[in-house]
Amino acid sequence: MRFCDLNESQLLALAITNEEEDGRIYRDFAHELRKNFPATAQLFERMADEESGHRHRLIELYQKKFGEHIPLVRRQDVKGFMVPRSTWALRTLRPEKAREQAALMEVDARRFYEAAAVLAQDAAVRQLLGDLAQEEQKHENVAEQINKEQAAAGEVGIEQHVARKIFVLHIVQPALAGLMDGSVSTLAPLFAAAFATGSTAETFKVGLAASVGAGISMGFAEALSDDGKLSGRGTPWLRGVVCGLMTALGGLGHTLPFLIPHFRLAMAIAMGVVCVELSIISLIRWKYMDTPFLSAAFQVVVGGLLVFLAGWFIGAS
Repeated sequence: MRFCDLNESQLLALAITNEEEDGRIYRDFAHELRKNFPATAQLFERMADEESGHRHRLIELYQKKFGEHIPLVRRQDVKGFMVPRSTWALRTLRPEKAREQAALMEVDARRFYEAAAVLAQDAAVRQLLGDLAQEEQKHENVAEQINKEQAAAGEVGIEQHVARKIFVLHIVQPALAGLMDGSVSTLAPLFAAAFATGSTAETFKVGLAASVGAGISMGFAEALSDDGKLSGRGTPWLRGVVCGLMTALGGLGHTLPFLIPHFRLAMAIAMGVVCVELSIISLIRWKYMDTPFLSAAFQVVVGGLLVFLAGWFIGAS
């Protein structure tokens, strides 16, 4: 059905469903964030309570006007106005993104009530829809005020620190482990093949196989090493995917230059790529692991140099 064709009973039924869905989303936010981000969880609990109050007022008016049976009219049933929400994806948002999403939801709710009030012919229905549009506008201001109060109290700063820590545990650490393994461990077989064969095509095949194999191996090793329940390192499949992809990427970086037929040119570019990879690893360790940059660079370069020399020695012998 089209939004412009809805009658008063359908508008109220749709509004009731919207309030129920938005309230559940806010409580999902609160549930997922309560452990690590209590201030943001408190904000969403208050917003869910507000949505519950709106729903009760809509139901009371519906029962008074149209009886006890409320038909199920959902966002996805209406064309031309409403946008369905992907609730499963919303639950994985970081606190700041969840706040932004909540603000957008409040704007959508206000726009819906404003448009619905224009369509409604019944005076009582029109008045309630208009009142709810004004209240949704107030909710936007109240949420902003709560954010300011929590920021002034230092709660938002604490949550930002926790969010950074979680990001490091869930994403940065497995990505860094994969990038280091892919960039360093594949040096030996790649350059051993290069010095042994002198063929860019054969070297590329060896590097490709080493990179893909290392990516698969590291992905499974990371996913199976820890379920994240005790360590707080996040879901195994996410860590495994991140680690595996970064491992393969680290190896492919210095493998791709061997697509160039000229051996000396391919070798020079590959060695340059290795230097870039080691610099990126050092920067990540400096930024997220609080390791002094020179110390991180020295450790990574020494490891990479030893692996490179092993590959050169084996390939040239």
